[in-house]
Amino acid sequence: MGKRKEVNQSCPCGSGRSFADCCEPYINGDQAAPSAEALMRSRYTAYAQGNEAYILSTWHPSTRPQSISMQTEPAQKWLSLKIINSDKDSVEFVARYKIQGKAYKLHEKSRFRCEHMHWYYVDGDLAS
Repeated sequence: MGKRKEVNQSCPCGSGRSFADCCEPYINGDQAAPSAEALMRSRYTAYAQGNEAYILSTWHPSTRPQSISMQTEPAQKWLSLKIINSDKDSVEFVARYKIQGKAYKLHEKSRFRCEHMHWYYVDGDLAS
């Protein structure tokens, strides 16, 4: 018998809301993310879930790679997302993850673009 999905499961993006009320509608395609920050949070959640299709579909066509491989060895385990600053078209964040028990962090200022009422990730600069 399959595992039943927990209705009030916390969203991996750290918003404090349930997954169903936060990133799930964007990832499932039921709604478009209403802001750059909402898209950033949903992309983090997709990384945590290993959802390559969503990551690629929310990447702006001008900078989108042909493919990404999230099935790397050793596997990354995404731990947390902290939004440092967010404005209309950029989000600075720190994402923490582990590989083989060793902790890492990704600190980036990402740029986003809204076209035809859909937000897309364009690129980002690593911060120290």
